[in-house]
Amino acid sequence: MSQVKENDTVKVHYTGKLENGQVFDSSLEREPLEITLGQGALIPGFEKGLLAMEINEKKIINIPVNEAYGEVQKELLYEVKKEQLPQEMTPEVGMGLASKDENGREVQFRVAEVKEDSIIVDANHPLAGQDLTFELELLEIK
Repeated sequence: MSQVKENDTVKVHYTGKLENGQVFDSSLEREPLEITLGQGALIPGFEKGLLAMEINEKKIINIPVNEAYGEVQKELLYEVKKEQLPQEMTPEVGMGLASKDENGREVQFRVAEVKEDSIIVDANHPLAGQDLTFELELLEIK
């Protein structure tokens, strides 16, 4: 039976959970993920978990923070004066915002804290600082 190896293209169903068991993403209600390994499109721990799997195999992998989205980086927290926000905006914790960097690329932020005259926005990945668990089911190796 063939096994997943570097640079294979695979189809996989997955369910991602936080340490408290909360599901943050799942492919079960949609098409499976089709991905080519070795291209940097997956977090390292997810890709390592797929290696050597066989078709129809199911397994659970635990991914430590350093093989997931990394630690929370304090330098990606920014304070923004409320006067810099659009007047019609009422910022709330968890609200998503977007801005452009100096190269014109869109950067995604989340409102982390609302103060009287300013807000703290967070440009870290929402899952940064967390260990993750994935339930995997390998459907196909192309």
